[in-house]
Amino acid sequence: MDLDDGFVELVRVHGSAIRTYLLRLTGSPAEADDLGQDTFLRAYVALRQFSPSRRRSLRPRAWLMSIATNVWRNDLRSKSRRPVSAGRVEEAGLGWPDDQPGPEERATATVDRKALVDALATLPERYRAAVIMRHVIGLSYAEVAEAQQCAVGTVKAQVSRGLAKLREALETEESMLKEVMT
Repeated sequence: MDLDDGFVELVRVHGSAIRTYLLRLTGSPAEADDLGQDTFLRAYVALRQFSPSRRRSLRPRAWLMSIATNVWRNDLRSKSRRPVSAGRVEEAGLGWPDDQPGPEERATATVDRKALVDALATLPERYRAAVIMRHVIGLSYAEVAEAQQCAVGTVKAQVSRGLAKLREALETEESMLKEVMT
C-alpha cells in the first residue's frame, strides 16, 4: 500500500475522533474542522519524511492527538496575539443532538450539557486536553501520555485535577442556581 492510500485510511479511521477532540477543546465546529484539516496536513507532511519502518511503528491515534494538541495550542497563541470575535463555547452545546425523550428531559440535558461545556472551558489547557482525550475521546492513560509527551503519572494527575476542578465548577453553578430559585 502506498502512502496516499494509507493516509486516506488513517483519516477515515481517526478523523472523527480528532474532530471530536478539537470540538471539545475549541467549542466551535468550524474551528474544529479547520484545526482538524491542519492536523491531518501536518501528519501527511511528517509521514512523507518518515521511513517505512517508522511509519509501521507509529501508534497513530496518540500521534495524531499529539499533533492536534499542538495545532490547537499554536492556534491559541496566534489568537492571543490578534484576538478575533468567533463563536463561543456556550453556543456549541446548544446544537448537540440529544437522544433523551420528552421536552423536560431535553431541557434538563441541554442545561446540563451547557454547564459541562462551560465548566470544561474554564479548565487550564493542560487539564482540559487531558480530560477530553481520556474521557471524551476514550484514549488510555498511556495514549494520552504519548500524545502529551509526558509520563503516565503526570497524565493521571492532570486528569484527576481536571475532574476535581470540573466537579467544583459544576457544584458552584448548581449552588448558584439553587440560590436563584429560592
